[in-house]
Amino acid sequence: MEKIVVEKSPPLQGTVRVSGAKNAALPILAASLLGTEDIILDEVPNLKDVEIMCEVLKSLGSFVEYLEPNTIRINSKNLNNYETKYELMNKMRASFLVMGPLLTRLGKTKNSLPGGCAIGARPIDLHLKGFKALGADIKQNDDEVSAYSDNLIGNTVYLDFPSVGATENIMMAATMAEGETIIDNAAMEPEIVDLSNFLNKLGADIRGAGTSTIRIKGVKYLGGARHSIIPDRIEAGTLMIGAAITKGDVTVENVITSHLKPITAKLKECGCIVEEDIDSIRVIGNNNLRAIDIKTMPYPGFPTDMQAQFMALMTILEGKSTVIETVFENRFMHVEELKKMGANITIEERSATIVGIKKLIGAEVRATDLRAGAALVLAGLIAEGKTYIDEIYHIDRGYDKIEDKFRKLGANIYRIEL
Repeated sequence: MEKIVVEKSPPLQGTVRVSGAKNAALPILAASLLGTEDIILDEVPNLKDVEIMCEVLKSLGSFVEYLEPNTIRINSKNLNNYETKYELMNKMRASFLVMGPLLTRLGKTKNSLPGGCAIGARPIDLHLKGFKALGADIKQNDDEVSAYSDNLIGNTVYLDFPSVGATENIMMAATMAEGETIIDNAAMEPEIVDLSNFLNKLGADIRGAGTSTIRIKGVKYLGGARHSIIPDRIEAGTLMIGAAITKGDVTVENVITSHLKPITAKLKECGCIVEEDIDSIRVIGNNNLRAIDIKTMPYPGFPTDMQAQFMALMTILEGKSTVIETVFENRFMHVEELKKMGANITIEERSATIVGIKKLIGAEVRATDLRAGAALVLAGLIAEGKTYIDEIYHIDRGYDKIEDKFRKLGANIYRIEL
């Protein structure tokens, strides 16, 4: 068993490069099932979730190989299996994204219900609603769900909530459905746009990704392409908070600055200096940071995936900060871990109040989920003594060598084997 140990660190200084986005890489890997020629993906992050998704693809009959550490070649010409293994599906929720590609490519798919971080109910009903609208027959029990269709037909699908996963799954299923599919109230995240760009390179006909209405005209064949995964805006935001919380001066490279507007705005609001360049952002912290309020919302609002990291920063901001979580009902599990370090936080339903204190104290804590783990790393950078973070497999699911990147900036962080 491994733990990450974080010691109180000096102000972070220097330049660090962001990896490709986990939340873009996973659906694009799933979408590779649709292509019948070679697909080469660049800037693929080195993550446990990516490893699992590659195993899912192999189990379905795809050929997968690494050409370089962050470049993967995939060929799904001989796709021959429509059923995903329980042991793989149970490890990661995003593995459910193979359902749409399998349904439209093979006409059938059988999946165990997905696993992943326990941050709240993330029902698959919107995914299934979309498949049904395209003409699929759905069978579901407590353990698995199947979908069948001899011929998917385009239709209009209205999503009751702009679910990222449902938007992606329906979009992939519709790529080879007969006629036109319209997704209304679609998610608008940058990762949706990246998936659309990739699918269009394969030969799909998708318009409107990045807006609330996406139109897909079905095609009969998807081929191959080379595509580079967009930078990870959540990793970038985490590193930016590292500069703020340690009162440092950090330049984060390989970013798309427009993807980071909510994060940039809140860092400026609390008193940081933020300088934007073409593909980099510099964040300078100081001794006079003040309390802020955030409310998580679907994109382009404040991302729920940055809520925990900002709460770590709020623990030492002067004054009273508030967090309202509107996306997931169980995304305050990091609160109890931060309180072990001395944080003054109270929760009432989906709202948290954080009163800034002078210092945090190192403690034995656990990464209750992926972003909670990142928040504990950030808190450990300023806590007196040592912070021992357990269950770090959550962190490795979404951050590519997180300790190496922080260490490059001067952080005292390392792993130990128990």
